[in-house]
Amino acid sequence: MHTLYRIQLFLLLFFAGNAAMAQKISYSEPEKDDYKSTEFEIIGKVSGNILVYKTDRGDYAVSVYDADMQLKDRVKLDFLPRKVISMDFVAYPDKVLMIYQFQRKDAVYSFCAAMTPDAKFNDAPILIDSTRIGMYSKENKVYSVEISEDKNRIMVYKINQDKEDNNVFYTFLYDSTMSLVNNSRLSLPMEGKKQFLSNFNLTNEGDFIFNKLERTSNRDYVISGSMVMKRSLVDSFEVNPMGFKTMLLDEVKMKLDNSRHTALVTAFYYKQKRGNVEGMYLYKFDYAGNKPVYEKTTVFSNELKMNARGESNTSSAFNDYFIRKIINTSNGGFLLTAESFYTSSRYQPWNRWNYMYGSPYGMYSPYYYSPYSPLYYNPWYWNNSQGVRYHYDNIAVLSFDEEGNMQWNNFVRKSQFDDNADLYLSYLMVNIGSELRFLYNELDRRSYMLTDVSLAPGGKLNRMPTLRNLDKGFTWMPRYGKQISGRTVLIPCIYRNYICFAKIDF
Repeated sequence: MHTLYRIQLFLLLFFAGNAAMAQKISYSEPEKDDYKSTEFEIIGKVSGNILVYKTDRGDYAVSVYDADMQLKDRVKLDFLPRKVISMDFVAYPDKVLMIYQFQRKDAVYSFCAAMTPDAKFNDAPILIDSTRIGMYSKENKVYSVEISEDKNRIMVYKINQDKEDNNVFYTFLYDSTMSLVNNSRLSLPMEGKKQFLSNFNLTNEGDFIFNKLERTSNRDYVISGSMVMKRSLVDSFEVNPMGFKTMLLDEVKMKLDNSRHTALVTAFYYKQKRGNVEGMYLYKFDYAGNKPVYEKTTVFSNELKMNARGESNTSSAFNDYFIRKIINTSNGGFLLTAESFYTSSRYQPWNRWNYMYGSPYGMYSPYYYSPYSPLYYNPWYWNNSQGVRYHYDNIAVLSFDEEGNMQWNNFVRKSQFDDNADLYLSYLMVNIGSELRFLYNELDRRSYMLTDVSLAPGGKLNRMPTLRNLDKGFTWMPRYGKQISGRTVLIPCIYRNYICFAKIDF
């Protein structure tokens, strides 16, 4: 009996030890030039080094960290002009492509530079294209970049309106060595001012796919749309209409499944203007065969709405939810996550209709619509409203099969708020293969504590033990984090008003 007890005790301690070692946190030391106002973008892990791009008042640099987040080098990008309009990075195992644009006098230039794993540049940047816009033009962001999932195709493109009812596209398609595959000039007619373009994507074959949508006169809803596709080596568009019938949509988003050559379009739908979210609109398109796979709606049940409602009533339970992520599953289905977000103030509350299809993103923004962009940290962009309280609440996780039928649903329960700024709110989702992990802050004695919740493939949620080595001096900003390998994420933190970074290995 004593022997059996010893064996049980040994196994208990063994598995407890393994669970304790399931994650490791490594912090970087704050650098003297990395103030809270410093903008940054996490580039990724390249040949064992971890690279982070930083900019502050026209000074540009890349910090190079080792596997333990010790600073190896801080490389100044002195060759960049004083005012860079935008910067895009494509990280590979042995290099990084840096695509940027800037204005000089009356022209905007797009360049690409190849960076080594230690943030050095052995070759001169190459010119992709240039555009004359005029000396006093306020709209100087001319070029956008799309990258295929396997990173073997990169497209730089610009859209110009030579007439009010016609868009002229200039596309430059490259491979991973920045060798030109194809460049095109082609037109896409627009039937009216209510039409706009959204959800730009690039397939692994280099096909350019996006939506042409039409909104109501007050810009609140989408009432019709089409799938538009340009084949990689073809100088023309293929347009396929989508049938919305009498539905009103918002938050129209697209997700590619390169393994099955399909594109999924999702949106919340309404039956009437200023009504309540009724459910999900789903449209799957076979872009290889140029034909729709299915088009359907899923009505949210009262039980689902009751689980989602928070402080809302049941009928309006999903009115504050915004689609955050779409994840393809191995069986041809998908998972969709949506987060409850709203603001409150004594002035004008933020809601999904204020900027849905207009400012601040612009008509041709290639990013998913969202109250924030998780791609690039800018502390002054959304956090400049005095007297505003930001609320980020529950996360809905909806699972659909290959035919678009809902299989299960669950909710990550959280209640977050902050006044005048939302840098520490929302969450980061990490896909470690066997499960999804949701990382977010919770208030604990007036301080933020990073919380970890796991989601198993069948939809079961499990609150994980408190992460080890959570230093009380660091305040985490999970939503600006990035997954840099299969089981590793890098998350920015604030430490004594400085930006630093924490690496979590699961």
